[in-house]
Amino acid sequence: MSTQLTVNITGVGEGMKTEVKAKQFDFIIDEPPSFGGKDEGPDPLSVLLGSLISCKNVLINLVAKEMGFQLAGVAYEADGNLDLRGLMGDPSVRTYFETVSLKVVVDTEEPEERLAELQEKAEARCPVFQTLSAAGVELNTEWLKK
Repeated sequence: MSTQLTVNITGVGEGMKTEVKAKQFDFIIDEPPSFGGKDEGPDPLSVLLGSLISCKNVLINLVAKEMGFQLAGVAYEADGNLDLRGLMGDPSVRTYFETVSLKVVVDTEEPEERLAELQEKAEARCPVFQTLSAAGVELNTEWLKK
């Protein structure tokens, strides 16, 4: 198994809409009409939060398997907040999320200590979570048992 991963994405823009191709998958990212788009797909920031949730899901399942952790399922909710003045051109305001809140509800019979261990290991290994962390985004995570 190679220790390096290269991810390649292509896209074609038409106004605010971008038609993206990732491997054999095509999807549209767009803005709502209030931001000049036609609302033909999720906006880029929603896609980023979706990437966070899906990356987290992959790592939770991978780490749970490594730990022998009984995992029946996981549900997620993510919210991100940013100051729009940054992307509108104010150089004194950063252009990315200030905070991201992530709620993870784990369906398990495992004790709280094992859940905390799963959280620590999964968050440490999640590339999207760590990218946001390295950018200085305040990450508020809440893990609960179902």
